[in-house]
Amino acid sequence: MKYPDTKIVAFCGGIGGAKLALGLNNILDQKNLSIITNTGDDFLYLGFYICPDIDTVIYTLAGVNNPDTGWGREDETWKTLDVLKELGADTWFQLGDKDLALHLFRSKEKRKGELLTTITRKITNKFGLKTNVLPMSNHAVQTILETENGEISFQDYFVRQKCRPKVSNILFKSKKPVATDAVKKALSDKNLDGIIFCPSNPYLSIDPILSINKIKKLIENQKKPRVVVSPIVGNDSVKGPTSKIMNEMGIEVSSVSIAEHYKGLIDGIIIDESDGEQADKIKEMGIEVKLSKIIVKTKEEKTRLAKESIEFIQEIAS
Repeated sequence: MKYPDTKIVAFCGGIGGAKLALGLNNILDQKNLSIITNTGDDFLYLGFYICPDIDTVIYTLAGVNNPDTGWGREDETWKTLDVLKELGADTWFQLGDKDLALHLFRSKEKRKGELLTTITRKITNKFGLKTNVLPMSNHAVQTILETENGEISFQDYFVRQKCRPKVSNILFKSKKPVATDAVKKALSDKNLDGIIFCPSNPYLSIDPILSINKIKKLIENQKKPRVVVSPIVGNDSVKGPTSKIMNEMGIEVSSVSIAEHYKGLIDGIIIDESDGEQADKIKEMGIEVKLSKIIVKTKEEKTRLAKESIEFIQEIAS
C-alpha cells in the first residue's frame, strides 16, 4: 500500500533514522516527504566540508550506501586515503574515493557562497531523488560533549575515540542558530499530515535540530499528529551509543524515558512489542502508544514500519 497524497515531515539523524526514512521514501510520493536532517555532526576535515548525516540519508535513499557499515558508499575504493597516509596526513576519519568526490563538490559550492540547503538539493537531484532532504540550518551548529576528558567535538568522540569517554552533558554551539526557509516552509505547510521523529539518537541526532528555537516552536504549535519511533528496545539502543549516554547521564534506558524526553512535542510513540508493559506509564503522560517490531533490517521491514507510522498518524488524527 502506498500513500501518494500523504505529506510528512520526518526528523532524522544518520544510520538508524535513515532506515525509517527509506521506508517512508518507498511508500510516499517523494515530493511529499521532507526529511529535516541533523547537521550538528558537520565538520571540516582535511579542508573538506563533511555532512555525515545528510550524506547517509541521501546514500540510503538512493540505494548506494554501504550495507555493511550503514555509512559511506557501496563498492568503495580507498586510493586517495592510502596516498594521504603515505604523506603522513591524519586519516582517522575514513573517506573513500566516491565519498570524497561528494565532499569535493560540496566544498567547492560552499566556497562559491552557495547555501547548504541549495547544495543539498543539487546533490539529491544528481542522485535522482525528488525527496526534500533539508539541512536543519545553513549555519554551523556544533555538537559538543562534556566528558571526563573535558569538552569533545562530536566526531572526535564518535569516530576518533569510538564513544569511549563518559558523557555528563551535551551542548550545542552556534553563532547563528537559525532555521532555514525551507525547513520553516515544510513545518508550516497547511497540507501537512503529520510529523515523524525517526528512531535516531534523541540526544545526539535530534536534540541538535531542536536546539534551534524556531524549529522547536513550530513543532510545539503543530496541530497535526506528531509521533516518534523509539530507538530503545528493552534496556538497550537499537543502534549506536544511545543507551550508553543515557546511563552515563543518569537517565533510565527505556521507551518511557524517550516519551518523557519528547513530551510536549509528540502525540504518540511507537515502541517495540516486547516493551508493552511500558505502555500504561507512557499513556499517563497523555501520549498514545502503538506496539510494533521496531528493529528493521530488510527493505520489507523498513517499509512495514513506515506504513505503521503513517497509520498511527491517521489513527491519532481520526
